[in-house]
Amino acid sequence: MKRVLTTLAATLILITSFSSMAAEKMDPLKDYSSVNIVNAYLEATTLGSVDMNKFLFAEDFEYHNTASNLRYGKKAYTNFLKQHKGIKFNCETTYEILDESGEACIAKAIMKFSHFTRVDYITLNHSKEGWKVSKVVTTYPPRV
Repeated sequence: MKRVLTTLAATLILITSFSSMAAEKMDPLKDYSSVNIVNAYLEATTLGSVDMNKFLFAEDFEYHNTASNLRYGKKAYTNFLKQHKGIKFNCETTYEILDESGEACIAKAIMKFSHFTRVDYITLNHSKEGWKVSKVVTTYPPRV
């Protein structure tokens, strides 16, 4: 009887620990630097790679397109990216970190297409979950 109780207790402990580990989603981007997060964002937007989107964006993420003055939250923007999975933009992409101080970072990404240029200003915040994209403002400056 003692052996049965020990076996049941051990089984219960194992089941509890496995279920708690299964409930906790591992964020593969948690230990990425801000530069790596900007690269992951550009892969999502210009190369159609959507595998890391649920980890990439902050819960309060906002996308703002200044040309149309439209704003989208995380769910709408990640759905948009998901619809364009695998579509690669035919553009030359460069970026730079404009400023990084403490828990905040601002980057600028330039996507040069044949007839226009798109510029994304990307704001990242750092928390216990790592760096997350919290806001993107897209502009379309005139070509000179």
